Amino acid sequence: MSSAALANKVIVIVGGTGGLGLSAARACVAAGARLVVVGRETESATTAVAELGGAAHVVAVVGDAADPQTASRAIAEAVAHFGGCDGLYHVAGGSARRQGDGPLHELTDEGWRAVIDLNLTPLVYSNRAAVRHFLQQGRGGAILNLGSVLGWSPSPRFFATHGYAAAKSAVLGFTQAIAAHYAPQGIRANVLAPALVETPMSRRAAGDEQIRQFIATKQPLDGGRIGQPADCDAAVVYFLSDESRFVTGQVLAVDGGWTVSEGQYPNE
Repeated sequence: MSSAALANKVIVIVGGTGGLGLSAARACVAAGARLVVVGRETESATTAVAELGGAAHVVAVVGDAADPQTASRAIAEAVAHFGGCDGLYHVAGGSARRQGDGPLHELTDEGWRAVIDLNLTPLVYSNRAAVRHFLQQGRGGAILNLGSVLGWSPSPRFFATHGYAAAKSAVLGFTQAIAAHYAPQGIRANVLAPALVETPMSRRAAGDEQIRQFIATKQPLDGGRIGQPADCDAAVVYFLSDESRFVTGQVLAVDGGWTVSEGQYPNE
């Protein structure tokens, strides 16, 4: 893949001011893209713009991804500053464990609403805004949605958040449905599905010694470790670039072997 795979591309990253999104933003800028990054906090948005090369290359939009207008504003900024929008990467999401997500018999109504409001509704909003823009623009575009291996490859002891699994499974079905519908218009949609990656969301798991021992066998690649955001960056650039112009409706697990490994529980 060319080191300038995203030259002349304008990309919107929803959730691009921290974690997986910020790491992807660095990779996109390095590949030649101009960016609009969306985050909820002014401070992190300002820091991201400075780190990524300043306003000549990156514009930040502060807003909640759950607001249906946020992605539309971000795309409007892309058009105003850079002349268009060629791709969307939706990263924003999170755990609703504190709100009551968990095993089904313990899942609260509040937890269910929270997990859908965090992981599915905002993604639908951003994808809708992108598709509307791509159709109006008339030259297609690329959508990449962040899923999770938990959408189809469960881990019952340590990762039993069934609302989250349902939401991430829905991301797969939704993405493939829009990929099929809009392919004739040159609009591509794919899913990137990591396993356990070291981000603010994964602090609980990363700090649990039993889970770390489990991950050593469940994600056995590269010494059996928790993933790093940068492990996903090359895939992001690929899916948003013309290198993947013949690829749509696909799910790529960047998972260290999670989906093909049994995983051994500690002390068993």
